[in-house]
Amino acid sequence: MKNQIAHINVQDQISANRRNSVLLMLIVPAVLVLLIYAIGMIYNPGAIFGFLILGTIVSILFTIGSYYWSDKIVLATTGARPATKQENAYLVNTVEGLAIAAGIPTPKIYVLDSPDINAFATGRNPQNAVIAVTTGAMERLNRQELEGVIAHEMSHIVNYDIRFATLIAVLVGMVSIISQMFLRSMWFSSGDRENRRGNAIFVIIGLVLAILAPIVTQLIQLAISRQREYLADANGAFLTRYPDGLANALQKIANSKSTIKPAGAVSHLFFSNPIRHLNAESIFSTHPPIEERIRRLRAM
Repeated sequence: MKNQIAHINVQDQISANRRNSVLLMLIVPAVLVLLIYAIGMIYNPGAIFGFLILGTIVSILFTIGSYYWSDKIVLATTGARPATKQENAYLVNTVEGLAIAAGIPTPKIYVLDSPDINAFATGRNPQNAVIAVTTGAMERLNRQELEGVIAHEMSHIVNYDIRFATLIAVLVGMVSIISQMFLRSMWFSSGDRENRRGNAIFVIIGLVLAILAPIVTQLIQLAISRQREYLADANGAFLTRYPDGLANALQKIANSKSTIKPAGAVSHLFFSNPIRHLNAESIFSTHPPIEERIRRLRAM
């Protein structure tokens, strides 16, 4: 197994994630500025500079807030609660042990009340990281399987996948929300229609951005997710020295039905795609096929 994982250059992956995070924090605010500007020009074309300034301020503040508080936003979105040593002693001990093995500070530990077998990691770096595990995973997985799942999430933290993935969830999610608000206002608002017709170019720009933003959200999630899942599987198996534990956990997930209903913007953070009605081969699936993940782990 060591020989199989040796070719994976983790440092290259970390560097790429850091680089992509910076790029994301430049591109998404630019899209926000353009979107707010286009919307403003539709409703008040006389305030060109005002809307440029407003869009810039909003995007800067939101980007800074997303960087420092994105983990809290994700936790609030999923409804996860803090784990305690009294109630979740084995989970806490397992996370602490694997953090020592991975050479990082122990992440904050949360529990997600769900019968599903699942988990996710979030945060901006190993010093400010969170791991959340479902009650279903703790109840239905044996020791080696649970360690495999947690080791997988620990690998996302070590590789800085969490920063990029969490920023995707919050930043691109906000673009999608603003786009949907704009589309609804265009369809259901009856006021000032003459003014909008006089600014047809801004209406078109706004509509195009609003329609494309959710699609781009899904495609970006896909681009960052699939190969990172394979890498985290391999690194997680290396961390526990037992790939079958992780493979067996995936097999149990494959044989069960998902009941988690998270917002689409955070689905790529989970160990296994909680939106199970999507075929894994779909271009909108954020995770690779479970069967292929199992096959690669069994081959180690």
